[in-house]
Amino acid sequence: MTWFAAVARLRARREAGVLVTVATVRGHAPRNAGAKLVVGQDETWGSIGGGNVEAVSIDRAREMIAEGAPGPELVDFALNDKVHNRHGVQCCGGTVSVLLEPLPVVRAVAVFGVGHVGLELARILARHDLDLHLIDSRADTLTPQRLAVLDDAVAQVRVHHTPLLPEEVLESLPPGTHVLIMTHDHAEDAALCDAALRTAHLGSIGLIGSAAKWSRFRKRLATEGGHADADIDRIKTPIGLPDIAGKEPATIAVSVAADLLRSF
Repeated sequence: MTWFAAVARLRARREAGVLVTVATVRGHAPRNAGAKLVVGQDETWGSIGGGNVEAVSIDRAREMIAEGAPGPELVDFALNDKVHNRHGVQCCGGTVSVLLEPLPVVRAVAVFGVGHVGLELARILARHDLDLHLIDSRADTLTPQRLAVLDDAVAQVRVHHTPLLPEEVLESLPPGTHVLIMTHDHAEDAALCDAALRTAHLGSIGLIGSAAKWSRFRKRLATEGGHADADIDRIKTPIGLPDIAGKEPATIAVSVAADLLRSF
């Protein structure tokens, strides 16, 4: 498997990893600069030449995965018999620098309701390395022409048309997905809040709306839904930064996106 296919596999599995690259070589070494190895928690793909260099790199990569290391590291190796190595002697005679780059689990965000605010929000979030799920019960909000503004997205955009029960999408979302509920229909919003609280693997849950709307929802979630107060408190409302005022869709979207991104 090629290294970029291995990176894609880790991303699809939502598993962290480390991309290991031979950055520089002086003198003799097992592999030339540019050789790559992908390290996952339990598997590796590719090779940077074997021996102590590869074994130490794998060890450090897995430590980085366990630590959640935020940035890359550069590790130098001298390949001679005078250097004490953790995994035996490697005496090719040269020196090697190895770059270890963390491949964190890509975050996922689901926007329920791709109306005026939802689309503006999608335009902002699509500029980030995310799995971005857009869900709406109305087909006309999800046409290729309307979503063409996302054609150059950095995010992996996944569109779900759910004419009957949008809440059914919740179970299929990746673990830890951040959910934003902003549909055109308060009844749909209420059903999504109830279902989201019953879906254990989700991340944060946000609901757009007024204090009066939330007061009604909170009462229904407790009485009709049977949810405990502590569970209901998982839902954040209002969403967005209070310091960003304004009712234009783009302004609301900036506020919501900033609030979400600062929590990552």
